[in-house]
Amino acid sequence: MSIRTESVDTPAGEARITWHAAVGAKLVLAVGHGAGGGIEARDLQALAAALPALGVTVALVEQPWRVAGKKVAAAPKVLDEGWRGLWPALAAPGPPVVAGGRSAGARVACRTAAELGAAGVLALAFPLHPPGRPEKSRAEELTGAGRPTLVVQGGRDPFGRPEEFPAGEHALVEVPGADHGFAVLKKADLTQDAALGMMTGAVAEWLLELPV
Repeated sequence: MSIRTESVDTPAGEARITWHAAVGAKLVLAVGHGAGGGIEARDLQALAAALPALGVTVALVEQPWRVAGKKVAAAPKVLDEGWRGLWPALAAPGPPVVAGGRSAGARVACRTAAELGAAGVLALAFPLHPPGRPEKSRAEELTGAGRPTLVVQGGRDPFGRPEEFPAGEHALVEVPGADHGFAVLKKADLTQDAALGMMTGAVAEWLLELPV
């Protein structure tokens, strides 16, 4: 695996891609961060560490607002503009690209996947609704992705527990006891390492079975 960083100009400003490149990659998984953090998130780092050995290049995408050092995420329309502007760089290596992200990044991937021709969508900790506001559902973004979709959700995620998700064509994997950041309590049956291993294992299995 080789690691390199690339800056990309987009209509929303300068974005950044950190490539964790697999040798002879069959697939690129591009994943964006959430509204409250960057690519240092434990789930994104776990994917970057695990997948290249399986022939999947992981591209960790930093949105322009994050690169600029701002503390508040841009509006959804601006996030989508940044993602669209990045897409040619993500596709440049050649293999099919799966659009992904955690939380707000998952929403961006869902909203743009069909128009960009993504091979699939990976939604980590999809924010189905604001905490305590189930009536403010964002389910249409997920169900309207128009591409094979995998949702990986913590069992105690306040933004949407697995049982709250609507039926649809997407696959859904629960990480028991995990919160929105896939953290588990010390007293949980599942250790933190095991929770991340469950997440990366589910993602790897799904990616390698995609019809690309």
